[in-house]
Amino acid sequence: MTLDDIPSTIFGGGRPQTAADSGVGSDKLRARGRIDPRLDGEGSLQVQLDPDVKIGKAKVFAVYGKGGIGKSTTSSNLSVAFAKLGQRVVQIGCDPKHDSTFTLTKRMVPTVIDVLESVNFHPEELRLDDFVYEGYNGVMCVEAGGPPAGTGCGGYVVGQTVKLLKQHHLLEDTDVVVFDVLGDVVCGGFAAPLQHADRALIVTANDFDSIFAMNRIASAILAKAKNYKVRIGGVIANRSAETDQIDRFNAAVGLRTMAHLPDLDVIRRSRLKKSTLFEMEPCADVEHAREQYMGLAAALLAGTDPQSVNPMRDRDLFDFLGFD
Repeated sequence: MTLDDIPSTIFGGGRPQTAADSGVGSDKLRARGRIDPRLDGEGSLQVQLDPDVKIGKAKVFAVYGKGGIGKSTTSSNLSVAFAKLGQRVVQIGCDPKHDSTFTLTKRMVPTVIDVLESVNFHPEELRLDDFVYEGYNGVMCVEAGGPPAGTGCGGYVVGQTVKLLKQHHLLEDTDVVVFDVLGDVVCGGFAAPLQHADRALIVTANDFDSIFAMNRIASAILAKAKNYKVRIGGVIANRSAETDQIDRFNAAVGLRTMAHLPDLDVIRRSRLKKSTLFEMEPCADVEHAREQYMGLAAALLAGTDPQSVNPMRDRDLFDFLGFD
């Protein structure tokens, strides 16, 4: 059996199961968690994660932002910072490109979908070390992967990954989980990690496209917050010497910046060296970046108040940003 032989429904998609589908009464299905009336918005189609699969006691952070903005760099260095503060950390890459953790592991590790395919999708045949890899400073690394291009739903893969980690008891000994999520939030599948997260962090730059994406991501987080514990934790300004546009937007909608990483060449070089910034030769720029990540990790562990945010309508944001 190969991925091509698996029905697309294995990756989610379609509508939630109904009583008519199963011949079981609606009340019983609701009790089993198979019908979820808690839709996040008018007309929304939800990724139905197993309601019995919860991460547990660990603090969970989901990192979002415009595609290419530096989420994986941010996630990996933040994971190391948590580990340096004595936390047991799991980083889960949620992108079919499976490139979230290579600065930690120094290689492109197989994805959860890769290893499931290798055992004909019989998860009981897997061992923990088939899909979990120890990276720099003890950070445990997982790449969820995704369905074949153009098919299925990545949200299902996130659910399966968490389920496997629970079955193998890794999360019982974990203090912090970091989800690194691909690109802009354009559907419920990409928003699936928000169903597990305590705080969502938004990475942005001081430009129109990044802030436009941040506004939409904030809207998605607020939608999930109606029914889940996730709240917006704050903004990480990245690849930007100045933050004037970010600051204007934050003040207008109620966000705040928790860390600022300028456009440092050492960050670019760290990716080419397949290393985190904590492994680079010390210099002023490296020290500044490390301080930002350590400060961010310490603040998140101490606990951040949820930010009360009022995102703009797209057309209002278009008029708001930039210069006359």
